[in-house]
Amino acid sequence: MADESHKQKAEIAQTVKKHRKGRKRGWRSSLTHKILLINSFVLMIPVVGLMHLEQYRLSLIASELDALSIQGRAFSLSLGSTAVVASQVGSEKLVPELTRSLMRAMLNDIGVRARIFATSGEMLADSLYLAGVGGPVEVGELPPPGGMGMMDRIILFYEEIINWLPGHDDWPLYREAQHQSAEDYTEVLIALNGEPAGMVRTDTTGRLVLSMAVPVQRYRQVLGALMLSKDAQVVTQAVQDRRRDILAVCGLALGVTVLLSLYLAGIIGRPLRRLANAADFVRYGKGREYEIPDFTHRGDEIGDLSGALRAMTEALWARMDAIEGFAADVSHEIKNPLTSLRSAVETVSRINDPEQQKKLLAIIMDDVQRLDRLISDISDASRLDAELSRAKMEEVDVGKLLEALVEIQRVDENCPVFETDIKSDEKLCVQGLEGRLGQVLRNLMTNAKTFSPKDGKIRLAAKLEKGRVIITVDDDGPGIIPGKFEAIFDRFYTERPEEEKFGTHSGLGLSISKQIIEAHNGTITAENRMDENDGVLGARFIISLPEEQR
Repeated sequence: MADESHKQKAEIAQTVKKHRKGRKRGWRSSLTHKILLINSFVLMIPVVGLMHLEQYRLSLIASELDALSIQGRAFSLSLGSTAVVASQVGSEKLVPELTRSLMRAMLNDIGVRARIFATSGEMLADSLYLAGVGGPVEVGELPPPGGMGMMDRIILFYEEIINWLPGHDDWPLYREAQHQSAEDYTEVLIALNGEPAGMVRTDTTGRLVLSMAVPVQRYRQVLGALMLSKDAQVVTQAVQDRRRDILAVCGLALGVTVLLSLYLAGIIGRPLRRLANAADFVRYGKGREYEIPDFTHRGDEIGDLSGALRAMTEALWARMDAIEGFAADVSHEIKNPLTSLRSAVETVSRINDPEQQKKLLAIIMDDVQRLDRLISDISDASRLDAELSRAKMEEVDVGKLLEALVEIQRVDENCPVFETDIKSDEKLCVQGLEGRLGQVLRNLMTNAKTFSPKDGKIRLAAKLEKGRVIITVDDDGPGIIPGKFEAIFDRFYTERPEEEKFGTHSGLGLSISKQIIEAHNGTITAENRMDENDGVLGARFIISLPEEQR
């Protein structure tokens, strides 16, 4: 038996494994991917914005231009006072040799290129050439040693994307003619008119070139224009440094985000996988040794899901037990009339007495009617759950329903007197199925009629109490046997008056009534009405239903 049980469990595990084949697990699961993607995307949005740094770059460019302007004014004052010579006619002009000497003295190792233009537009001096324009020695800056690192490559790739996007700064292209003149530079022309001017350009390699032109004056007479220029490598380097810092912080934040996302996916995904696996085992298992894991201690939605699945599974087992018990009860109840019917049929074929045959035929007819009644009530009880789950609840006025049922009963003059006690100023409404609630009340009224004497009274009352509609049905009968107040709602329980013909009732009426009331989120109970001396005055059934919320 142990080997067979082990083999059965192995088969179930194999079936569950096949059913779960193709499901993603662990870090490859779809849930993990979604959490990682969403968290990373949310993190990258501000990072991309920070990486742009356009305002920061423009402020650095403005600062560099201001610095060039200050240097240019200081240099132009020196030129105006030391590199000017007067002609025989009294006019003054700049001396190229003196300007180049002053350049070497003042612009040594400051990384700025200076060019001086005469008022005629001719370039007099260029600090790039030590021996004059076109001289033998050209001064240039060597490229930095070493190659590019990974971070530099990432930043360069980002800058290429930014430069490719539309709307990026469209700086004019920097071109340098072989024979330069003032007409090649707009800022120089403005300076020759007595006003300083700055310009930002970009060369063919994409590097920024900053230039500032200031007038060279002596006693407010413009003698030429000084243009200071430099590449914006300092600006570019500063922006790249900030981007490098942002990338470092972003990398750290991304690492923390990934770890937290994996942790979050784990505390969500692992319990869900366990719940799914347990549900598969419950589905394919043949016994009740498998149960849903209990995560209710978590106090979150997964705990709620675990509790709901456990409650659903317990309700499923309870429903299966109820079906099993119902089938056993049905089998037992049907066997009784069948046994009687078979005995009567076997006996009637063996006797010749017409009177005895007539009695046996009457027994057969009663048993057939009893079977028909049983089958009808069993059919009603078996499809009740399905019908209640499909039906749409609507507003039911309990007061009007009781009045209508009592009016129907009052037509029969041989039945006990029916009385109602319903407050007219209260609207007693519940959400439910009017037909099924009417079935319950008719069943209770029929029971009351059965047990009440002909001169007795049956009282129906309804009232509102603490948000619930309370309905009571009282009779003047012998009451309920002590200790049977719960048992009378069991299936096939019968306790009928002695004078009533056997088999008239199936014993399912109160059981069906309880099933209907509980489907309406209500309760039904029974008790005896007692007098002052603890004598039984009759039976009382109490129905409690939730009031409809408006």
